[in-house]
Amino acid sequence: MEIGTMLEDSLSYAKDAVWEKWVRWILLIICSIIFPLIIGYSMEIYRGKKPAPELENWGKLFIDGLKLFVAAIIYMLPVIIVVLVFGGFALISALATAPSPNYIVMHPEQFIPQFGIFLAGLFVALILAIIIGLIATIGFVRMARTESFMEAFNFSAILAQIGKIGWVNYIIALIVVGVVSFIFIAIINIIPIIGWLLSLILQAPLTVFNARYVTLIYDSAG
Repeated sequence: MEIGTMLEDSLSYAKDAVWEKWVRWILLIICSIIFPLIIGYSMEIYRGKKPAPELENWGKLFIDGLKLFVAAIIYMLPVIIVVLVFGGFALISALATAPSPNYIVMHPEQFIPQFGIFLAGLFVALILAIIIGLIATIGFVRMARTESFMEAFNFSAILAQIGKIGWVNYIIALIVVGVVSFIFIAIINIIPIIGWLLSLILQAPLTVFNARYVTLIYDSAG
């Protein structure tokens, strides 16, 4: 499926999910605040339901949301470890050479090597996060489709799915939706006074839009 078609489909899907369905929209706003619920609702969308599913089985939505949240944390553990290792090494090195912790604050120019180590760690963590994100995105949809937590980490099946989609197509598709979402959020947040309120109101349809788009990417493998 073409990226333009996926964007159009996802926008229509998100619009139909909330437009003139004010009760569902309000409930989705509440779900966005109680975040496991909105994550669980995304899982329902990942299952390929069309039109957007009704809000029901609240217990399942909450549990599904917690499962995806835990899976995301597990996926991000390598990134966290890299940051802690590089950051910890830089901090210990700085403390070992400084007369006191205040000395580091007063003379930061003397600890450029340590700062360099920390920045290198952040760069490695960023690259690792991007790679993990590519795998995790498909893993989350797979977990939703199979109703199995462990399938989120079935790397052979995940890589096979991405291979069917096409790595280049997959990466470009994610970049496009990332840019679109970033621009949308940025425009809302720069609106004075009511920007935060609009952000709260529109967070739910944006989540639905992104979940539908990822679902279409997954299904584009055939």
